[in-house]
Amino acid sequence: LRFLTAGESHGVCLTAILEGMPAGVPIDPGALQREMRRRQLGYGRGPRMQFEADAVALESGIRRGKTLGSPIALSIANKDASIDRLPVVTQPRPGHADLTGALKYDHRDVRNVLERASARETAARVAVGALCKQLLSPLGIELASHVIALGPVRAKPVSATVRRLRAKADPTPLRCLDPAATTRMMRAIDAAMKAGDTLGGVFEVIAEGVPPGLGSYVHYDRRLDAILGRAILSIHAVKAVEIGDGVLGASLPGSKVQDEIFYTRAKGFHRSQNRSGGFEGGMTTGEPLIVRGYLKPLSTLRRPLRSVELNTKRRVVATVERSDVTTVPAAGVIGEAMAAFELARAVLEKFGGDSLRELRRNLDGYRRQVRRF
Repeated sequence: LRFLTAGESHGVCLTAILEGMPAGVPIDPGALQREMRRRQLGYGRGPRMQFEADAVALESGIRRGKTLGSPIALSIANKDASIDRLPVVTQPRPGHADLTGALKYDHRDVRNVLERASARETAARVAVGALCKQLLSPLGIELASHVIALGPVRAKPVSATVRRLRAKADPTPLRCLDPAATTRMMRAIDAAMKAGDTLGGVFEVIAEGVPPGLGSYVHYDRRLDAILGRAILSIHAVKAVEIGDGVLGASLPGSKVQDEIFYTRAKGFHRSQNRSGGFEGGMTTGEPLIVRGYLKPLSTLRRPLRSVELNTKRRVVATVERSDVTTVPAAGVIGEAMAAFELARAVLEKFGGDSLRELRRNLDGYRRQVRRF
């Protein structure tokens, strides 16, 4: 399973091709569009989220509501398709791809960099992830996310299931389960907006129903926790990734970190805790997967930082592009999409199958084998 995206922030459209989806997967366009809408929501978003419809056109690979097994092409039209009318940019923003991209590709107009480096590209990723979710759901694998920190405010720890997150997180202004923290987060966003500044934060993705044994310990590049970490780190502005209690565990003795193993006839092998976030030795344990992405504040500031003009080398302030104060709630949705893609790829790698029926048969047989171990 693999995908590619193409398109610029203010180009004609964003395009994606998803290859390797098995045949026979039911596709619900309404569910796909709901995922696109989730990415646009959240207090502190900029004006573009108000007018871009992000309607996904499924161009190939689906007939009569089911996948064909051939590549799936999709496109998302940009209402603001003004790339050729936009001004030349020669004042790179600190923290963005602007300067390094211009040096790498020999561009004197930073516009040639920032249009592709923009987080607008993640709309295509969310569309791809929505299709992968529709592959995983018939297999009993479900994902959700929520915000656990924004700027200086951290929510109270909660025991959140996928069902609870879906019911409680999305209807809130910041996709956070702690109402008191949400209020403080909104105040922090208002203060940052007034100051012309931006805020980062932390989102958490949870996946339930994942069978044990996805990934492998035999080679570094087959460890699924590392693959998932790379996928989350690829999201714009994410600068750190945590799986389970990875950060806290670094300061504790081993006896307080490892997940003890139990067995009952009803549940089989299981753990009473899930500090490992559903991974041991690069493989899934069967417990819920828990991964967190840590976002830095966005690079575009309405009160810009100091920079250097590319041609004259004079001291200037960085260019100002239309942007958000924070995108942490949306980043959680993007995190779900990336996790869904990597889980779908891992499932297909282990269990194979050119059709959903064949894949389910293989997975069901493996699950029976594990229960009888």
